[in-house]
Amino acid sequence: MGSTGSIGAQTLDVIAQHPRELEVVALAAGSNEQALTEQAARFGVKKLALMRPPSGCSIPGGIEAVTEIATTPEADIVVVAVSGVIGLMPTLAAIEAGKDIALASKEVLVAAGEIVMPKVRKSGVKMTPIDSEHSAIFQCLQGYRPDQVDRLILTASGGPFRGKTRSDLENVTVDQALNHPTWKMGGKITVDSATLMNKGLESIEAKWLFSVNIDQVEVVVHPQSIVHSFVRFKDGSVLGQLGWPDMRLPISYALLFPDRLPNSLPRWDPVQTPKLTFEPVDTGTFVCLKLARRSVELGGTTPCAMNAANEEAAAAFLRHEIGFLQISDIVEQIVETHQARESSLDNVLAADAESRAQARMLIGPN
Repeated sequence: MGSTGSIGAQTLDVIAQHPRELEVVALAAGSNEQALTEQAARFGVKKLALMRPPSGCSIPGGIEAVTEIATTPEADIVVVAVSGVIGLMPTLAAIEAGKDIALASKEVLVAAGEIVMPKVRKSGVKMTPIDSEHSAIFQCLQGYRPDQVDRLILTASGGPFRGKTRSDLENVTVDQALNHPTWKMGGKITVDSATLMNKGLESIEAKWLFSVNIDQVEVVVHPQSIVHSFVRFKDGSVLGQLGWPDMRLPISYALLFPDRLPNSLPRWDPVQTPKLTFEPVDTGTFVCLKLARRSVELGGTTPCAMNAANEEAAAAFLRHEIGFLQISDIVEQIVETHQARESSLDNVLAADAESRAQARMLIGPN
């Protein structure tokens, strides 16, 4: 799901390198009919769906069509690479159908981790992370129990505005926000990296993936993006996973786990990056990280509301409708005014819809 996006395209590159082990049996995307059709021809795929098909398109469309793709009988693994909470319902359907999940969409667990992870355990399926940070933690935890973990330490590049103050960010442009120093990603996730909301979402995702409390998840800025995250154990030992910043490596690990097969990816050599540095996050400037953690403290449907507000605000910024700092302002107002409810599926979907409507009111008319 999300085959025409950045992660989806790189996933297909990985699959093409391992034709004996991996085969594409179905593809779903947002609205890019041409790219999806080209991918289908390249990999010989007949089962296709678009979430928002363009007018006159013959490819099945809508959430039902995408959910049908996610539950394709021939599929063993469903790669969830859609941006946003829109992937939640197809992911739940895939889990209930007994599919293993390779997860790149943070928002699925941010909005509904309390619902998704019990279903994963009940169904007996595997959920392997594709995010480089969570893949690093997943790799470092192999052979260890959750109760042996002291801290999960997520690394952040710092984004395009590392070292800036809030006053520096008052007039930044969309182009500046999309100019990430390390990764080439889609628009929404790149804006999240610029606000550091991505680290807030990743912190919540880590809580659910690895069965830890939110106060056991820390974030440090690591501009070189070589160490993809650390695990500190209760005996004081620290393990990290290192490599060049290339998403095809964590994608390969997620799809082929527990095997590690040869590939054509460039090999990292320590002497090529002799100076690896780390620094604290400036949460006074990048308040989104605090807001994400605050949503967990408030509990219930608040993380879902926070995520919905962020999706709407980030999209409005990309449309040049609001300023960069207004993203966190809108998210903060939603987080602090949301009336948290128990995290049932109905409540999560209602909180998502309500918070989006409230955020759009704050954004104002186009």
